[in-house]
Amino acid sequence: MVTAVTNTEPRRRNRRGEGGKLREEIIAAAIALLDEGGDERAVTLRSVARKAGIAAPSIYAHFADQPSIMLAVVQQEMDRLAAALREADEKAGQDPRQRLFAVCNAYLDVARQHPQRYRIMFGGLWTPSVEDTSITDDELESLGAEALTLLADVLGACVGAGIAHDSDDLYGDAVALWLGLHGLAHQRAVVRKMPGPADVAERLITALAHLKSGSLEQG
Repeated sequence: MVTAVTNTEPRRRNRRGEGGKLREEIIAAAIALLDEGGDERAVTLRSVARKAGIAAPSIYAHFADQPSIMLAVVQQEMDRLAAALREADEKAGQDPRQRLFAVCNAYLDVARQHPQRYRIMFGGLWTPSVEDTSITDDELESLGAEALTLLADVLGACVGAGIAHDSDDLYGDAVALWLGLHGLAHQRAVVRKMPGPADVAERLITALAHLKSGSLEQG
């Protein structure tokens, strides 16, 4: 994880070619503000500049406004989510059922480990109207595409192995599974004690992946 830089001394001016480093530090500062228990309202141009140890106007060379900073944070966290799912998939080996549960549980782990980041990954107060910001519809619509593609892939592997019922819309099934995981992750984050059985995650994954009755054990 990139650690935010909080300076108490005047910041050294970046050398030519180091502009990318400053951009990373701005994103890291925004993430640090979220991790400290705030929400997106804590991420302002001034607070980010203060956290990164820079002058607020320096931000404009990299980000047009606060929503564009938040978009960069969400893009980075979506990349990390996809990386976590890929790693879980690779470690699970070739068994499709093991792959499915590994990927889905990795998704829930990401949500649990970084609740503030996870919440803003799927909307929140930062999400503006495209008429009011530099963010485009295409940028918003592309968020999470890699992770969703991986979910569709593991679902397809389950169908191909005969352990899940046939599907004529794997993408739609992947969206449904994603929404189910998201709902469970959100519920776990907002209630003190999760109602229902301890294996609710396994039940949800089994149902939304349309696993056949002969392959219900996670193993």
